[in-house]
Amino acid sequence: MSDFKPGSDTVDVEAMIRVDHAGEYGATRIYAGQLAVLGNKGATAHEVARMAEQEKRHLERFNQLIAERGVRPTLLQPFWDVAGFTLGAATALMGPRAAMACTDAVETEIDKHYAEQLEQLGDADPELSADIARFREEELEHRDTAREHGSQDAMAYPLLTGVIRLGCRAAIAVAKRI
Repeated sequence: MSDFKPGSDTVDVEAMIRVDHAGEYGATRIYAGQLAVLGNKGATAHEVARMAEQEKRHLERFNQLIAERGVRPTLLQPFWDVAGFTLGAATALMGPRAAMACTDAVETEIDKHYAEQLEQLGDADPELSADIARFREEELEHRDTAREHGSQDAMAYPLLTGVIRLGCRAAIAVAKRI
């Protein structure tokens, strides 16, 4: 799905901000769910807490952009709240590798999503492009961290990550509009 307005050659920056805000909010909720199960002990919990802090910064920036630019946030935020926390808790209950597989899957999709946005933005919005590029680098680092911590050794990794990635793509498509 494109962020271009129908009948226009311009990029729909509002939809980009709305979906990115929703995604960063969802990420904070996934990590909150994982930390609720994992607690604060062990290498996985330490990495999840570190990544959660970065996602919190991303969300704060998109909160600022929503306010400054008068963008309506997604109406589905209550759903993302519950769905994100549930996904995080469920994968953590499956074990540390499954929790990391969740991060692997989500960040793989977010990398693609942010790359598409950067291509669409071009030079149209340098401030937003700089934010997205910076956040994309951190999301890729999260994916790599997940892989270093055994995400690909999680039980049913291809199925687990495939389902999560499909859910991410659906969430991105819906959050642009609702």
